[in-house]
Amino acid sequence: MSRYAIVTTAPDFLQRLTEAASGVLEGEIHSWLGSAFPTGAQELVAQLPDPRLLDVLILGPGVPLDDALQLADEFEVQFPEVSVLLTTTPTPSVVLSAMRAGIRDVVEPDADVAGLSVLLHRATRSAAIRRRSASLSSGDTAGSANGRVIAVVSPKGGAGKTTVASNLAVGLAAAAPHATVLVDLDLQFGDVASALTIAPDHSVTDAVHGPARRDTMVLKSFLSAHPTGLFALCAPDLPDAVDQVTGEDVSHLLDQLASQYRYVVVDTSPGLSEHTLAALDKATDYVFVSGMDVPSVRGLRKELDVLRELALIPITRHIVLNNADQRDGLTIADVEKALNVKVDIVIPSSRAVRLSTNQGAPLLENKRRDPASKALRKLLLRFAPPVAVTKSKGHGRHRGGKK
Repeated sequence: MSRYAIVTTAPDFLQRLTEAASGVLEGEIHSWLGSAFPTGAQELVAQLPDPRLLDVLILGPGVPLDDALQLADEFEVQFPEVSVLLTTTPTPSVVLSAMRAGIRDVVEPDADVAGLSVLLHRATRSAAIRRRSASLSSGDTAGSANGRVIAVVSPKGGAGKTTVASNLAVGLAAAAPHATVLVDLDLQFGDVASALTIAPDHSVTDAVHGPARRDTMVLKSFLSAHPTGLFALCAPDLPDAVDQVTGEDVSHLLDQLASQYRYVVVDTSPGLSEHTLAALDKATDYVFVSGMDVPSVRGLRKELDVLRELALIPITRHIVLNNADQRDGLTIADVEKALNVKVDIVIPSSRAVRLSTNQGAPLLENKRRDPASKALRKLLLRFAPPVAVTKSKGHGRHRGGKK
């Protein structure tokens, strides 16, 4: 994900920028919400959900030149990996001052969408190169993983793991458009493409080899876009392609994605394969999915025991009991006693879930109010999606135009 922040008083310029940030450049665009211009870099980035993922700052029409140059200079010192673009008439003296302030490019105020796309491409490439150089100079050859990696796991197939993963990803994408990616690591029989009704041109196999492995901009072009603002990296068509992906490939891929996206949801294969263990090693959260039957519960208990022995302990763990119906002979208390852990989310048996699976439309795409949707939204809230930022009263230098 390429993420942008813009300070401007010109709605038409913001609209053109939004149109330019499409395709491989698509990403969140955060507009400065204060009634005054930001007094410094720290004040501006304080409004961002995660400043570490900011790629480009655009100082658009309406920003006084002196204020823009001062802000750019602060970013060059405090956030050198961020590319800064200045929108103004590029006279020789302005260009020289912009270069001295560390500004990447000067943009004509009336630049069209195509021209803005070219500049954004250069700016995001520059940001990626700067980050890569910084990580290499610090000895971190794997890159900097900042996003939240959520591994959805189950010891057995048929527990509803893909249903949970796809709904969680769609819900997170609603809270953070273009900042969430769903990876299908069930490389033999993955169903993410079916769950989202998409026909991907590329798969995990393509993403872990060749130029995509070396360049995150190429990797982004391999992702499939979903109408909800979610991106997906699907499993390959042929089951034997699993042999072309190693655990190290999975680790590298998740590092790449986590450096670009706020949320990386991983739908793993059943059991504890090499690929699943690699994903768990990178995950910040484990979401365990179990059916409400004796074999599923026993399998999950064994899986928890094995992971404990392997010292694979996540920052947070979430236990989801799916397709639950206490009329089948087990109670929630029975399951918790068998697992020796508390069940966090109970998704009841629901016809709506079965319909959504058959239709390839996750429940959280719409505003259904059935019990299963309610439970899935409860799971979503455990990941604390960012609360919408309210307009600040602001202080300091005031804008020259209307809010």
